[in-house]
Amino acid sequence: MDITLLLIAGGASAIGFYMAWNIGANDVSNSMATAVGAKAITFRQAVLIAAVLTFVGAVFVGSQVTETIKGGIIDPYKIGDPFILLLGFVSSLLAASIFVTLATWKEMPISTTHAIIGAIVGFGLIAGGNTCINWGKLAEITASWVLSPVVGCIIAFIVFKVIVKLIFSKENPVEAAKIVGPGIIGVTTFMIVSSLFMKTNLGERLGIIDLPLILTISIVTGVCLAGVSTFLLRHIMARTPSEDYGTVEQIFRKLQIITSCYVAFSHGANDVANAIGPVAAIFSLATEGVVNTTAEIPTYLLALGGIGIGVGAITWGHKVMRTVGYRITSLTNTRGFSVDFAAATTVLVASKLGLPISTSHTVIGAVIGVGLARGLDAVDLKVIKKIIYSWLLTVPSAIALSAIIFIGLKAILY
Repeated sequence: MDITLLLIAGGASAIGFYMAWNIGANDVSNSMATAVGAKAITFRQAVLIAAVLTFVGAVFVGSQVTETIKGGIIDPYKIGDPFILLLGFVSSLLAASIFVTLATWKEMPISTTHAIIGAIVGFGLIAGGNTCINWGKLAEITASWVLSPVVGCIIAFIVFKVIVKLIFSKENPVEAAKIVGPGIIGVTTFMIVSSLFMKTNLGERLGIIDLPLILTISIVTGVCLAGVSTFLLRHIMARTPSEDYGTVEQIFRKLQIITSCYVAFSHGANDVANAIGPVAAIFSLATEGVVNTTAEIPTYLLALGGIGIGVGAITWGHKVMRTVGYRITSLTNTRGFSVDFAAATTVLVASKLGLPISTSHTVIGAVIGVGLARGLDAVDLKVIKKIIYSWLLTVPSAIALSAIIFIGLKAILY
């Protein structure tokens, strides 16, 4: 086997780890930022929880099969040359990683999925021209820039308004929380359980793949936990003054920790392919000389991605966490729960419908939503403006950077 191909494959593993580190530093930090901002957990607890859960999600529920090029963005057969494809995937990973690093340094939450897609388009345009790009898929992704934050914003706005209406606006908010709380816990449980089994490798491994069975398990689990929480809430709050809003926030503090953990877990499961998927394709090209459009990702590569994501969350996660958790709007536990519930619900529904959606954009939209629920003055529009600029720059910047790196590598190695 050509030693150059092996060196490229080895280098791709290192770059894949670097991309995974970026995912941990930027994307995963979004999942725990609201819990930190609402003071449900400390920053140290947040990064440790995120590191563990993203690793578990990546290894045990992470995507085992990925397309060689994310979402069929380019047609590899119109490029043909395996070596050119190798250089292209390496260029894409490196370009996306560099851009996400710069965004994290500036404390801006962006979509790593959009970064890697833009980077793949960059080398595809140079290597195969305009005809090898799937412009229809890119149109869907562009639509998701608007869809993700808007839907997250609307759901978070509604959830928070419902909480205010059913609990905080009542004369006896604690008594209202005893009644409404179990229902919210049951719905949250249903959402999490169904997402763990519906169209996931975990569901396939356990043989839980039929929709009626998944819904039955999710409903039964939700009802059971709602029943248990009814008993616990009445016992815990028996001696609580009826006007004690702090106790209500404490209930949602525990709920928020659970939903934040779920979002972190799903990040590891879904986003590890952004870093490791192209690496698996590179290995396939280096060893077989062909493009395998359904390249299976080995467990050790998923573990590599999971470790990289965890390290990224621990080492640099505080930067984006600070922006999402503190700078957009002031967060309490009820607001933080509304954000997590909205983000998890939006991503769950979109992923089951096959829609390209960004968890990062959804979380930001949800944070804005709970801020707007308190009035426009509760939202820092300057921070939002900077975030939107970073979103708009992601794909074109990744395209340009990837093209430049690809041209350079091709001139040196080809």
